[in-house]
Amino acid sequence: MASPRVECVVKERSEIGEGPVWEEKESILLYVDVCGRRVSRWNSATNQIQSLTTEKFVGCVVPRTSGGYIVCEGRRFAALDWEKRSLTTIAEVDSDKVNNRFNDGKVDPAGRFFAGTMLLDWEQGRRDGSLYSLHPDNKVVKHFDNVGISNGLDWSLDHRVFYYIDSLNYMVEAFDYNKQTGSISNRRSVYKLEKEEGVPDGMTIDNEGKLWVACFDGGRVLRIDPQTGARVQTVKLPAQKITSVCFGGKDYSDLYVTSASLGLDDQELAKQPEAGCIFRVTGLGVKGLPPNSFAG
Repeated sequence: MASPRVECVVKERSEIGEGPVWEEKESILLYVDVCGRRVSRWNSATNQIQSLTTEKFVGCVVPRTSGGYIVCEGRRFAALDWEKRSLTTIAEVDSDKVNNRFNDGKVDPAGRFFAGTMLLDWEQGRRDGSLYSLHPDNKVVKHFDNVGISNGLDWSLDHRVFYYIDSLNYMVEAFDYNKQTGSISNRRSVYKLEKEEGVPDGMTIDNEGKLWVACFDGGRVLRIDPQTGARVQTVKLPAQKITSVCFGGKDYSDLYVTSASLGLDDQELAKQPEAGCIFRVTGLGVKGLPPNSFAG
């Protein structure tokens, strides 16, 4: 098997780059900088970056079938009109937990937007977060609470399994998933990270049903077989704080990897000057799937 090639493609440094989504029509990578409070679009053809600033921390952004995007900013789901550069609140969550914020999120195969929350001061290690889904009729469903840091999520190729990461559990978990109702049940562990692998963060699935997990403080991405619970591949990156992954590019054969620079001092940044940048991994020999768009 040919060894993968890692290249730094988005050289603008994010504090916490997160939530990459490939927009096939314009060959654009959509992503956020959580603490930098920015939603950005990187055009892979022109290498131009367009950004929009948010008022609060922004956890993730997804495309919307009717145009524009849905953003998780602070504790709200909001509609983003890119042309007008405006955000409109759709729904707010965790009203009794004002020190919470949204983190990672993704759209399910039926067009619902799943996203979870966490404590702003996450280093306290408290489990104040919850997992929610925004339905196309703008109804919000709370799936469960007692979440430390709500992170990566995706669905199996047959849409029967929902994969999920609460970073404070140091594992990838699975649930039975009902595509008709959006309900999840029967929680179980799929893969427990080893110490040197760091903290599980963002996640995506490939066209063979294997999971790609970003490892914060691990400087790598793991490829996991959720059927056997085995790690089948490790891709090392030139940055330690790896945050999330998505497939994109021609035929979805490139893996885009976001990273963070927050908390690194000058000495550490000198050792990893590309921390906070976005990498493209080619030559993996597998492809991803087009992202789902919010159906509302």
